[in-house]
Amino acid sequence: MPWKECTPMSERSEFVAFASLPGANVSQLCSRYHISRQTGYKWLRRAQLGETDFENRSPRPHTSPWQTPPETEALVLAMREHYPFYGGRKIRRKLINEAVVEGVPAASTITVILKRNGMLSPERRVKRDWQRFEEDSPNGLWQMDFKGHFPTSQGRCHPLTVLDDHSRFNICLAACPNELGSTVRDHLTVAFQRYGLPERMLMDNGAPWGSSGQAVHTRFSAWLIRLGITVSHGRPLHPQTQGKDERFHRTLKLEVISRRPVWHHLQETQQAFNSWRHEYNFERPHDALDLDVPASRYMPSLRSFPGVLPPIEYDEELEVRKVKENGSIKLKGSYTFVGKAFSGEPVGLREVGNGIWDVYYCHQRIDHLDLNSPSPSQEV
Repeated sequence: MPWKECTPMSERSEFVAFASLPGANVSQLCSRYHISRQTGYKWLRRAQLGETDFENRSPRPHTSPWQTPPETEALVLAMREHYPFYGGRKIRRKLINEAVVEGVPAASTITVILKRNGMLSPERRVKRDWQRFEEDSPNGLWQMDFKGHFPTSQGRCHPLTVLDDHSRFNICLAACPNELGSTVRDHLTVAFQRYGLPERMLMDNGAPWGSSGQAVHTRFSAWLIRLGITVSHGRPLHPQTQGKDERFHRTLKLEVISRRPVWHHLQETQQAFNSWRHEYNFERPHDALDLDVPASRYMPSLRSFPGVLPPIEYDEELEVRKVKENGSIKLKGSYTFVGKAFSGEPVGLREVGNGIWDVYYCHQRIDHLDLNSPSPSQEV
């Protein structure tokens, strides 16, 4: 008959039985049972307390005085349910702002809670090789662009977005049926009437504010210049120039557009845009603003939208020419193209060198002409 194998439990009970005898040599027994003296005396103490179970115990402490209270953890999870795209930092700021609980956990603790409950999205880090810039004050620069269009049951929606560079405050979020200059002008007029005029606006080179043809400006961008706004265009094929608006588009898609499988019409879309826009501007902590909300750093411009455009006037040292219908002006006996966007409008010219001229429309330089180099002229 084979010998019965000993289990760790039986060996420990046997050790305790022998080590408990009067005059037992505990050190020798520990050596024979291949355990340390510390372990041997630990088992003896447990036996003296009446315990008969010598299983290994978890090193986890019996109490966790620093553990997040269950009610606080429940609030964290509820906040995440309501704001499914908020991470630990934003949820912590929301709990502090709303004062719904005392002793708000650290952002890292909230992240652990989310991860433990399977509510943390995989982290994605985007490598950036450009430098950030930021205007010093509100309304110094507005970024404007169309987000990529998406279908509705009644056609396509083209979201128009305008963002204040300094505060990230969303000036305009419009569900447009097209990308025509007249459509943008209508929405911007409403925005200008409410928030005033910015000093400068940044946009890409696409329609309706840019032209990939012979000239940079369009009728739409000429209208902005006429209002006293300096128009800037980003470098072609370089969307990072409008990085803040591009990042806004990504958030808009994630938190609004992609959350509904079907959008029925523009009115429904605009209602969703309006609701989320208020949350974005006044409630949603922004990482780039040290978790402040955009509205805390924005104030309307003191430059009011004019009811009637003032006449165009130039300094006496500038030569004034009227742009012809084909976009050209006559200078030194030849016709030079400056852009159809300014047809019928007066432009100012200043000679800055021998045969070199700067062309201005209102306050903004729109062209730099070198009459010394051959260029195609346009006969009238």
